[in-house]
Amino acid sequence: MLKLGLNLEPLSPCLTTQQQNQQHQMGLIPNGGFTKNDKLMAVVSSEERDSRLSETKMVEENDERKSEFWKQPNGMGYRPCLGFSQEYRKASERIVNDRRKYLIVVVNGGMNQQRNQIVDAVVIARILGAALVVPVLQVNVIWGDESEFSDIFDLDHFKRVLADDVRVVSSLPSTHIMTRPVEEKRTPLHASPNWIRSRYLKRINRDGVLLLRGLDSRLSTDLPSDLQKLRCKVAFHALRFAPPILVLGNKLAERMRSKGPYLALHLRMEKDVWVRTGCLPGLSPEFDEIVNYERKRRPELLTARSNMTYHDRKLAGLCPLNALEVTRLLKALGAPRNARIYWAGGQPLGGNEALLPLTREFPNFYNKEDLALPGELEPFANRASVKAAIDYIVSENSDVFMPSHGGNMGHAIQGHRAYAGHKKYITPNKRQMLPHFLNSSLPEAEFKRIIKFLHHESLGQPEHRTSKTGRDVTKYPVPECMCNDSHAHSRS
Repeated sequence: MLKLGLNLEPLSPCLTTQQQNQQHQMGLIPNGGFTKNDKLMAVVSSEERDSRLSETKMVEENDERKSEFWKQPNGMGYRPCLGFSQEYRKASERIVNDRRKYLIVVVNGGMNQQRNQIVDAVVIARILGAALVVPVLQVNVIWGDESEFSDIFDLDHFKRVLADDVRVVSSLPSTHIMTRPVEEKRTPLHASPNWIRSRYLKRINRDGVLLLRGLDSRLSTDLPSDLQKLRCKVAFHALRFAPPILVLGNKLAERMRSKGPYLALHLRMEKDVWVRTGCLPGLSPEFDEIVNYERKRRPELLTARSNMTYHDRKLAGLCPLNALEVTRLLKALGAPRNARIYWAGGQPLGGNEALLPLTREFPNFYNKEDLALPGELEPFANRASVKAAIDYIVSENSDVFMPSHGGNMGHAIQGHRAYAGHKKYITPNKRQMLPHFLNSSLPEAEFKRIIKFLHHESLGQPEHRTSKTGRDVTKYPVPECMCNDSHAHSRS
């Protein structure tokens, strides 16, 4: 693993006793040592040298900070704006005081997938007018992570922030503890509030308890304005990480920032990612064979379109970028060689050798293991969800963020950075840029010009959710959850 090195200043020249005697014999040092004038000149010389070194260092740091790569997009004055309607506020008193209906939700997947389901769970509880029992985190079958809600998220904060929207309880009350909950596993994709009421309201009114599983991406992305605002309130305000995670995550972010701006990369280069996407890592025939063998052995893992060849998937922009492609993209977009890079994600297939194109071009390349002091990560051993949360914090705090492939973490951070004022977020335009990557006859200057042009509108600028159907408000919070001066009065 690469380790953060000490940034030591060049040491001043130091003479041994033998060297001093030789210079004394040559007349360079008078009897008794330096004269007053010599001492004065030595001090001036030392000060000049230190000044020049300091100036050089400042110039280098200023040049890096002035690099076009670190320039932030125009946020157009958008800021968080969660003014709920009078009708919503009026209904809140009745909902939070209800003691008859309780919703239990079991969420699965990785930490970011669980976040999405928790957001949906709160909204469904609000639609049904029910109290929400703290969501149950199903044991992750891939990582064996047995973390509970309070291990990852700040439960007291979660309850407090949502106190006016949904009552959150730690467990069922004694009046309902013996009730056998009605379990529902068939929530369809893009379920609307009307569907949820027609399907579940009668049951939960009758039985008092409803148990839902498998909520991933089940709730419609097109909801009434108040429910869209509630989604933002849960995602960006209520779901704060537990204090131990937050403290360590912020420490690592501060260590990255202590030497200037930094870029965070979410690299999707793990073995299971290559298998699930139907893509190949491009490392060697041996690694390609490993991926192909695993895909044949477990065809159910393939989530990409099974009728497409790897080459077709690649050109369609459905494959993760490998380290060489990420390197070429960053260089074309103007990332300076001395840029500090934090990389989030699991161990890539091929280990550190798979990262060589990146580490050779950008030597200041770190992950949480490189930044953490001895013992800091020990409390979170075998807790993949907690480590993902640390990656999330350091990535969200970066000056620039870029994922090598889409996914729950990339989408969550895109929305979080937009909500924080549209901090720079690079969305690789894979479908349009990859043909240029394959064109070996293209001059480097022309290649860079094309890549910059293809990404000039993919740098985290404000985008209206409603400009394309199916967009999630937690990824595109404008206009429901953010407003600028021209919309402030109409949305507050």
